[in-house]
Amino acid sequence: MKVTKDKIEDSQAFLTVEMEPAEVEESLEEAYRRLVKKTNVPGFRKGKAPRVMLERHIGRESLLEDALNTLIPRAYEDALKEQEIEAFARPDIEITQTEPLVFKATVPLPPTVRLGDYLSLRLTPPPAASTKGEVDSVIDRLRHQQASWEPVEREVGFDDLGIFDVESNVEGKPFINQKGAQYQVLKDYPAPLPGFAEQLVGMKRDDAKEFSLQVPADYPDKELAGKEVHFRVALSEVKQERLPELDDDFARGVDPKFETLASLRQEVADNLKLRAEERARLDFEEQVITAVVGLAEVEYPPLLVEVETDRLLDQRLRHWRESGQGLEDYLASVNKTEEELKEELRPPARQRVVRSLVLDEVAQKEQVEVSDAEIDSEIKDMAGGVAEGKREEFTKLMNNPQSRRSIKNFLVRRKTVQRLVEIARGQDKEPKTTQKEAAK
Repeated sequence: MKVTKDKIEDSQAFLTVEMEPAEVEESLEEAYRRLVKKTNVPGFRKGKAPRVMLERHIGRESLLEDALNTLIPRAYEDALKEQEIEAFARPDIEITQTEPLVFKATVPLPPTVRLGDYLSLRLTPPPAASTKGEVDSVIDRLRHQQASWEPVEREVGFDDLGIFDVESNVEGKPFINQKGAQYQVLKDYPAPLPGFAEQLVGMKRDDAKEFSLQVPADYPDKELAGKEVHFRVALSEVKQERLPELDDDFARGVDPKFETLASLRQEVADNLKLRAEERARLDFEEQVITAVVGLAEVEYPPLLVEVETDRLLDQRLRHWRESGQGLEDYLASVNKTEEELKEELRPPARQRVVRSLVLDEVAQKEQVEVSDAEIDSEIKDMAGGVAEGKREEFTKLMNNPQSRRSIKNFLVRRKTVQRLVEIARGQDKEPKTTQKEAAK
């Protein structure tokens, strides 16, 4: 066997392996001994047919394929040892010729991460956003939720609720046909088609109106996109919204626990403050991670990006699969080919790969560890959000080895980010590693 290391590029080693004829012949003989025992060759007892007769019966290509299935993996492993290469994942192998046998192997190499001086990183957390105006907005939404609808004798205006009989067709085929449909007339509302709400404004009870609207080019049903829909609408009733008075009775209507409007406003303000603080915390974590990644130099095989791209694509398709549809249906809905969609997903996939590799390296440098007790505690917290009758089953599921590994990885990542946040805020009291070590 002759092994040539053609090059190392993009964290991949490119090998060319040429097998000696004697090695191929030995492998063919091994394949013959395996196959003859389980192949019925006419005129011979099983296991007794000569090799030439077996080849004639199953074809030399089949014998060679069986031989190569054993020979190439074995030769590949020997080539790695000879070249002192540590493979990170399965190789991409291509047979370039059979006489003599030559194959090329593209070998993914382990990623390398050189962290920058993240221990000197200092960032100022952003203040939590003000929520003064948001309180009034939430209260206003609650008023709309508690509102009643009262019949009125006047023309339809925006924000009114109309009771309509709707008939429509596209090129003579039914589109939307419904009697007694309740429809709130909202300005610029896109359903059922853009401009529909605007056509209703000014109608009075017992009025009927006919009009046509064009289906948008990006309409989900591609067969209808760009076509014209003819509508006939009859109005039977107009209702206007009646908002409740902003007083203590309104607060009790939202929830009996609120005795006064002031207590409702206070809880809304407290909840908004907590959300704003949580957003600020997450934004700062993101800022810190981005800064640490920016300091690092990362090299990795392209395979990692392809795997992450496939994972992101699978996430996109999950909802479609649950509804009984697949990749082709989704591609038709977004008007893209599979390769175009993957090309769109590769940049975020690449970003995820780099971030993950950097955070894993930081975790190793900082000696971040997670105990079994911490995993147990996390499972207990997770089970708290499960219906009581299903908690035991959920806890058992989360305690299988695979789930515990996933939870451990999650906790290591969370503790690593917390550690970086402490460093960035200048709260690093007991550094686990020196600045010189961190930069290695």
